[in-house]
Amino acid sequence: MREVTLRVKVQLPKATEIQKLEKKSLVMYIYMGPPNNEALYGTESRIQLNDQYARVEDVPEFIAREREARNEADRNFLTTSLKVHSETKMGVVTDVKQELRKAGAFRINYSTLKGESK
Repeated sequence: MREVTLRVKVQLPKATEIQKLEKKSLVMYIYMGPPNNEALYGTESRIQLNDQYARVEDVPEFIAREREARNEADRNFLTTSLKVHSETKMGVVTDVKQELRKAGAFRINYSTLKGESK
């Protein structure tokens, strides 16, 4: 599994009904949250794909690259996991989900922590 240097803060929300992903090697991660360096990048939520900040328009290209890097037999089983900071506005998440639909990435997972929500 590829290690990523987080450039955004990701404080995952808590949930009670969760399931573990079976094959983590078939998961692509998209991180969303405020930048770690708010003095340089501001406080508005940003999107991180691999080790770089990205725009919403970059998501389909990211999905295409990730698919190409995988075995052809595994491509239909790829899951996109959204790791979203608990205070990120849903507008950013919705925009990313729209781009995922356009790219044909319909298997989406929201990463959470186990526990009672506030």
